Amino acid sequence: MTDQYGRQVRYLRISLTDRCNLRCRYCMPEQGVDLCAHADLLRYEEIVAIARAALDCGIDTFKLTGGEPLVRRGVPVLVAALKALPGTRQVTLTTNGLLLGDQLDALVAAGLDAVNVSLDTLDETQYHTLTRRAFAPGAVVDTVRAAARRLPVKINAVLLPETADQWLPLARLAADPGVDVRFIEQMPIGKGEADPGLAGDKVLAVLRQAWPDLAPCHEPRGNGPAHYYKSAGLTGRIGFIDAVSHRFCASCNRLRLTCTGMLRPCLCYDDGTDLRALLRGGAGPDELKKAVEQAIAAKPEGHCFGAGHGSRQTMNRIGG
Repeated sequence: MTDQYGRQVRYLRISLTDRCNLRCRYCMPEQGVDLCAHADLLRYEEIVAIARAALDCGIDTFKLTGGEPLVRRGVPVLVAALKALPGTRQVTLTTNGLLLGDQLDALVAAGLDAVNVSLDTLDETQYHTLTRRAFAPGAVVDTVRAAARRLPVKINAVLLPETADQWLPLARLAADPGVDVRFIEQMPIGKGEADPGLAGDKVLAVLRQAWPDLAPCHEPRGNGPAHYYKSAGLTGRIGFIDAVSHRFCASCNRLRLTCTGMLRPCLCYDDGTDLRALLRGGAGPDELKKAVEQAIAAKPEGHCFGAGHGSRQTMNRIGG
């Protein structure tokens, strides 16, 4: 289905929970945030019903997010249910990687198509400072390598001033078979709104000192807005998601479903359609489909980052 600006919308990001086992400083305050009651979260059968309505509207690709989605029980069961829906093209997952190793077998068996792992630094001290938790980034890298033997894997690193010395070490992970590394401009959402952002162009200049032959490539590497570069010295690709410095709204193909059932046409704005209320009020498939169609029709032409009136929610609540 196309929106009023001619964009084909085929991608739904589904947040499973606002809970997370990290407290990354650009996402949540150190003490955490007020969490949703379990009863307020969409049940898996409700998510499947929404996905079925989305499929009827031409959306065929689903990304499971959080918070940290793997802190919620039974994610492989949901993956299998989504994969079983007629017309589903792909189901993928975004995670911080800390729980992925224990669930990898079940996720692969359920049909998971790919995984994105958030990892901003390989330096243990920096990792502890950024995440406010004493986990080891080396363990995440081990999990990335194990997953890459079975699935396409993308590492997502948020660009932060204090991790500039990590751009090259992170990029070198793209030398591993099956691994792409992507650098993401910090979204001015929630806690991130107060922090200075870095543009992807600055990182590219640094990386070209190590790989002078880095050149744009136009291979299909996923479902999102990243643009990629290749080098003879890297097996994988280096990607950039630079929504702030190089807005890609003209080709945006997605909707977002929060863990409490709000269907949001754009990350930047807080408005949306309450699908949980519809479902729990007895809405049937036709009403759900109409609501999804209306959300697609309501997609704004562009985001409002930098205008000072964007979303005030934290990313863990919206869905990363």
